[in-house]
Amino acid sequence: MGLGDLTKQFAKEALAAQVSEVMEPSAQPASDALSSIIMGQVQAMQNALKDDQELLVHCTAGREIVRVLEMFAPSQRLLVLTGVDAERTVTRVVSPAEAVQLVCKPAPVKDGAKPTRLRFVSRKPG
Repeated sequence: MGLGDLTKQFAKEALAAQVSEVMEPSAQPASDALSSIIMGQVQAMQNALKDDQELLVHCTAGREIVRVLEMFAPSQRLLVLTGVDAERTVTRVVSPAEAVQLVCKPAPVKDGAKPTRLRFVSRKPG
């Protein structure tokens, strides 16, 4: 087998391994990492914004609608959302990650105003 053939074989095996990692479910249950996945998706949406935009994130919990300003994951299955309600009262929603429903949308910032950025806090390992 020549060097070129060997290189092709290694590339083929590496690609096959990457595809199987993506296609096969991980050993960890999906719900176990759900809080990290949710926070990662919201963070990605925020990172994609232009300098004159902010991400509005709302969570409805019971009869309350909260504008989320901070997301905290004390564990992989729990989310604590901190924000303000309609009366601008600081409000927290503590919920299993699988029960959280968020509405996220980019919004323009008024001229001269600084965009509000969500804060993301993860559990410290150990």
